[in-house]
Amino acid sequence: MDLPTDNSSHVHRHEFSVGVDDRSDLLGQKPGIVWFTGLPAAGKSTLADALEVTLHDAGKHSFLLDADTVRTGLCRDLGFSDEHRHENIRRLSEVARLMADAGLLVLVCAISPFSADRQIARLTAGPHRFVEVHVHVPVAIAESRDPKGLYKLARQGVLKNLTGIDSLYEEPIAPDVRIDTTQCSIADAITLITQRLIHE
Repeated sequence: MDLPTDNSSHVHRHEFSVGVDDRSDLLGQKPGIVWFTGLPAAGKSTLADALEVTLHDAGKHSFLLDADTVRTGLCRDLGFSDEHRHENIRRLSEVARLMADAGLLVLVCAISPFSADRQIARLTAGPHRFVEVHVHVPVAIAESRDPKGLYKLARQGVLKNLTGIDSLYEEPIAPDVRIDTTQCSIADAITLITQRLIHE
């Protein structure tokens, strides 16, 4: 499948009357993006879900943008080649930016294995707060959890290009928050993330 051609030079943004600040004031919060990255079964979805519950209980308007869910709709035309992984993260980045422009706190949960793509996500966020959370776990531990059976399928040769097995994961060198899910409780992890979000 060929990816779409960039026709952005023929497109001109229209400046509308209601802007980001207006929406943020209406919601009574400062928008931002929390980007969870890590190996399959590292605990990204668990932490993102717990963070959204915490934000919701605090009266904050948020949305959890999960890569697996997005792949059933917006990104269902993409596979798992490097090219398609780049495009998957590009689309997630753009959607997260739009949601932040709407005044929301957006929680993105995606393996996002390549450092260049994560940097693009940060740049795409523009003026919005951006917190990169590296959910770290050794491959052996992730494989022992394997709630979706992905590692088992990869070891059997049924599933190709699984990150951590036969596809590269470039660990973040200096993430905003690094959570080792073998050492840090969910409650402590949420505290670390919310503190960083507050100070961004």
